[in-house]
Amino acid sequence: MNRKKLQKLTESLCRTAKHFNKIEVECLIKLFHTLVVEPSDRHAIIGLDRNTFRNILHVTFGMTDDMIMDRVFRAFDTDNDSCVSVIEWVEGLSIFLRGTLEEKMKYCFEVYDLNGDGYISREEMFHMLKNSLLKQPSEEDPDEGIKDLVEITLKKMDCDHDGKLSYADFEKAVRDENLLLEAFGPCLPDIKSSMAFEMQAFRETGDM
Repeated sequence: MNRKKLQKLTESLCRTAKHFNKIEVECLIKLFHTLVVEPSDRHAIIGLDRNTFRNILHVTFGMTDDMIMDRVFRAFDTDNDSCVSVIEWVEGLSIFLRGTLEEKMKYCFEVYDLNGDGYISREEMFHMLKNSLLKQPSEEDPDEGIKDLVEITLKKMDCDHDGKLSYADFEKAVRDENLLLEAFGPCLPDIKSSMAFEMQAFRETGDM
C-alpha cells in the first residue's frame, strides 16, 4: 500500500475508530497486511477469512469456544461477506480493546444473539452456557444443571419477564452489575492479553 493510500485510509479510520490515535491506526493497518493471506485472484477481496481470524482470537486472546469465536467473527464482519476487511479490523478492535461500556454491551449482545433476531432466547443461553462450562464428570445429567442456570440467569436479567432477553433487559442487568457483561461466555479479551496485543501492535509507535 503506498503512502498516500495509507494516509487516506488512516485519516478516515481515525474518524470511525474513535479509540485509536493516528499512529495506532497506522500500526493496525500494517499489522493487518502482515496477517492477511494474499488472494491468488487479483480481484478477490483482501481480508481475514474465518479461520485466520479465529486463529488470532485463539492464539492472541486465548479464546477457545468455537461458537463464541464464530460469533465474534460475525460481529467484526459487519457487511457479512465472510471476511474481515482492514476497515472492519480497525473499527472492530476499537470496541474489542477499548470500547466504552455502551459499545461493549451492544457488541456482547450481538455475539450472544445467535440467530440475530434481537433476543437472547432460552435455547441460545442453554447452548452458550453448555459450551462455556467445564464438563464435570458426575452422576447427574449435566443438562439439568445448565437448565437451572438458564432459569437463574433469566430471573436475574429478564426485567419484563417474557422468557427471553431483549437488549433493554441485557443493558439494565449489565448496568446494575457489570460482571454480567460476559454472562454467556468470554467474547472480550482479558486485560493481560489486550495489553500484550497493544504492546506488540503499537511497539513501532516509539520508533516513529
